[in-house]
Amino acid sequence: MAVEKNYARLGAFLVIMLVVAVATTAFFVQRMRSRKAIELVTYTTENVSGLDVSSAVRYRGVPVGQVTAIRVDPAGNTVEIDFDLYYDRLSQIGADLDRIRQVEQHSLIPKLRAQVVGNPVTGEAYLLLDRPANPPPPLALKFTPTRGYVPSVPSPLTTVQDRLPEVLARAEATLQTIREIIERIPTSLDRSDAFFTSVERVVRESQLPQLSEDTRTFFGTTSAQIAQITENMDRLIGTGGTLVQFAEEARASIDAADLPGSSKAARDAMERTSLAADDLRRALPAMRESLDRLKELARRLDDEPESVIYGPRPVEGKKP
Repeated sequence: MAVEKNYARLGAFLVIMLVVAVATTAFFVQRMRSRKAIELVTYTTENVSGLDVSSAVRYRGVPVGQVTAIRVDPAGNTVEIDFDLYYDRLSQIGADLDRIRQVEQHSLIPKLRAQVVGNPVTGEAYLLLDRPANPPPPLALKFTPTRGYVPSVPSPLTTVQDRLPEVLARAEATLQTIREIIERIPTSLDRSDAFFTSVERVVRESQLPQLSEDTRTFFGTTSAQIAQITENMDRLIGTGGTLVQFAEEARASIDAADLPGSSKAARDAMERTSLAADDLRRALPAMRESLDRLKELARRLDDEPESVIYGPRPVEGKKP
């Protein structure tokens, strides 16, 4: 009798638990059916693997609804995804309900975009809603959606796949350029070695010490001759020079109008003029030598400009 009572109690407990479970399930199902929501739809041409009915719909990562149906167009490759956005969830996240009610009256929501986001680890996916700064144009449809239409955007994986050929082409071009540069390195090294060898040979053969000594001698001689010319010119026309004194004495003689004195002054002036002429005659050889050296330097710069660095060309003997 005690065993039968225990079985009866266990059976009653199981029945009660089953009734509670059924009632709870019915309650939640009824609540979900009576839950007020916005019915929207999106279309995509991508693979929606991992997305299923009751998959979550998130607005910038926050759950706001769920997927209600997924259909494929038999005549094309377009996938239709129906989903609901719940008013209570939108109200909880601070959405503008008046603006949301206006959305139901439009066939196209211009700035909102939908994207299928998959998890490669679990294989599940969800529908992500967002407002990108520069949304792409909507998918061209040959019909008018019966629900509010949210255009879709490519998934990150699709974007990478679309750009992968261009990236590979650029990578191949970059690798080809690197290979060409590597192939040119030995030639560049050979040219650099030849260049530095030529520079070393030119420096060795240019006789720079001798050229520097000749140049210093030339400029020293020229400076001395120019100084001598300057000194002679100062003695001739400088302050207190011969010509200045001659002019002053001639002016004084004319003012005095003393003919004997004028004659004497004229004779003195003539003597001073003779002295000045002698000074000029003594300066002429130095001036002529300086001019000859300047002419020689100009000719050398015109005919052999490299001689300033490498020295004069060696004189070749006449061939017999």
